[in-house]
Amino acid sequence: MSKFIFVTGGVVSGLGKGITAASLGRLLKCRGLKIASQKLDPYMNVDPGTMSPFQHGEVFVTEDGAETDLDLGHYERFIDENLTKYSNLTSGRVYWNVLNKERNGDYLGQTVQIIPHVTNEIKDFILKNAEVSGCDVSIVEIGGTIGDIESQPFLEAIRQLSLEVGRRNCLFIHVCLVPYISGSDEFKSKPTQHSVKELMAVGIHPDIIVARCDKEIPADIRKKISLFCNVSEDCVINNTTCKSLYEVPLMLHAQNMDDVVCRDLGLEKPTDYRALADWSQMVETIHGRQGEIQIALVGKYVKLHDSYLSIVESLNHASFVIGKNVKIKWVDSDSVTDESAGSIFSDCSGIILPGGFGQRGIEGMIAACRYARTHNIPYFGICLGMQISVIEFARDVLGLKNANSREFDELCENPVIDLMKDQEGVILGGTMRLGSYPCKVTDGTIMKRAYGSDLIEERHRHRYEFNNDYREQMSAAGLVISGKSPDDKIVETVELPQGEGKGKHKFFIGVQFHPEFKSRPNNAGKLFVEFLKASAL
Repeated sequence: MSKFIFVTGGVVSGLGKGITAASLGRLLKCRGLKIASQKLDPYMNVDPGTMSPFQHGEVFVTEDGAETDLDLGHYERFIDENLTKYSNLTSGRVYWNVLNKERNGDYLGQTVQIIPHVTNEIKDFILKNAEVSGCDVSIVEIGGTIGDIESQPFLEAIRQLSLEVGRRNCLFIHVCLVPYISGSDEFKSKPTQHSVKELMAVGIHPDIIVARCDKEIPADIRKKISLFCNVSEDCVINNTTCKSLYEVPLMLHAQNMDDVVCRDLGLEKPTDYRALADWSQMVETIHGRQGEIQIALVGKYVKLHDSYLSIVESLNHASFVIGKNVKIKWVDSDSVTDESAGSIFSDCSGIILPGGFGQRGIEGMIAACRYARTHNIPYFGICLGMQISVIEFARDVLGLKNANSREFDELCENPVIDLMKDQEGVILGGTMRLGSYPCKVTDGTIMKRAYGSDLIEERHRHRYEFNNDYREQMSAAGLVISGKSPDDKIVETVELPQGEGKGKHKFFIGVQFHPEFKSRPNNAGKLFVEFLKASAL
């Protein structure tokens, strides 16, 4: 039977529940345990797929095509396990399922209520994730903060589940803020006390309290939290701000958090110190980087950096490999024109264009791509960034001045990016290419050198494709189609030949997929590594 760890948060949001959950998952994996992770989100959207990046940050896509919360990216990067559609549940999905069952008569005429119907739906989902993954331990994070009205059904569900599976098979971790008041040089435990009191009011007693603070919390404050919150002193864990997220597992291990968890869950699994040493060596590599590369990230949603979280982390992962720090210059695509591009990118060693939807900022992205191509600056286009590179090439190399995507101009004369025939009628939130798809790689290309394989698989999230009506014309003009679907019907990647001379480029590639979703701190995304290598020259 799987064991369950439930992670809740108190006082304020944004304390790092996800990083705490992911770090604990890494530590337990170092003990040879199979780990599954799950995020329960109280918002009423069915999934994050249609949510504004300005509000929610990026949408993380799993191998099986689920559009999920960005915390799942942290889980995958830390525990190095591919998550599934059962790894993220929202209130919207819960009520959607319950109402559909009611309409179908599944409840046999019962009065449908929060308890037991909504809470049963949540419990079934938690158990299903554990069953499908075959995990030893399922770590479940409850989004939001204790006291939020919308999270109450989730808290009630995990309270019930702890009773049903037995407290020996269940552990509650509460992540709380411990403020430091610089004026009086004091750490304040009162917010944590009140948060725990609120949690206990719904029938949940935390087994471990993770105290979040920018500075290390003194022993007397931890002892006070232990006394007032009725947990053992070794169950009050410091979670201080680290230079790198990837230090957090080591910080928690130094305080024996994984020992406490295994003790309380009855898991007799010693740490594999070779696995932990590998992680420690990676952290040493992070701190050993010297020098700096500045990369321009030109996007539509740069006002909220979490909109591109996986890309930022992938650039960091690649920087561990090349031994140089990466500094990101955040560039709003609306600010880029042919006239301003020179001053904007003059101090940048490479340009990356990420994904996005809608017409706003597109001409600025095209101008950024044009500048990269004509000034031989390494260029990496991802999803929309790949489509931008095709549009720019069609306009400025083929001379098709009105080339565009049908997404941005339904009546354009040269839709070099268009819906496939079987995609007509698709709407946002409807059928997109989501999840992992295979890609056949062309010899003698950046793609082949990066992956070293004839066939790869990467994750997708998009609706529009390269228009095959222009394939021969673009290839004849020098655009290399370096990746295709196995049946040759879909263009997956385009690039310019590397080298010196007319039509060649230091590094120029556009990929329709999202390689950032599979990059790991100890196994960096291969195209990100090649991009930074070229940018460092």
